[in-house]
Amino acid sequence: MQGFKSYLQLEKSLSENSVDAYLRDVEKLCQFFDYKKEAVAPTAVELEHLQEFLKWINELGVSAKTQARILSGIRAFYKYLLMEDMLSNDPTALVEAPKTGRKLPDTLEEQEIDGLISAIDLSKPEGTRN
Repeated sequence: MQGFKSYLQLEKSLSENSVDAYLRDVEKLCQFFDYKKEAVAPTAVELEHLQEFLKWINELGVSAKTQARILSGIRAFYKYLLMEDMLSNDPTALVEAPKTGRKLPDTLEEQEIDGLISAIDLSKPEGTRN
């Protein structure tokens, strides 16, 4: 974990808050294995473990957006392990992140637009521009 932290700070130049978030994400995976009473080394984690982990955090009521962020942190950890030759294949490669959906932006009503246009002072030079 110390090597991963150094990698995030020095090579990725992440802020302290981001580094802490990534480390917490990996810690959540460790908590999952503690909960399951399984001793699984990070280099022994497989796709099935990660799928069970995502199911577990979903059952805890974690939002899809947070699940996707946690998975992102875990992916970064395994990318680091691959880069350091501690692992030969990435167990996160085939894991699908939960769909987060996209929210449409709020728009103005016609009366609100008319109110904005009528508030422009046309007696000043910038009024015409506006």
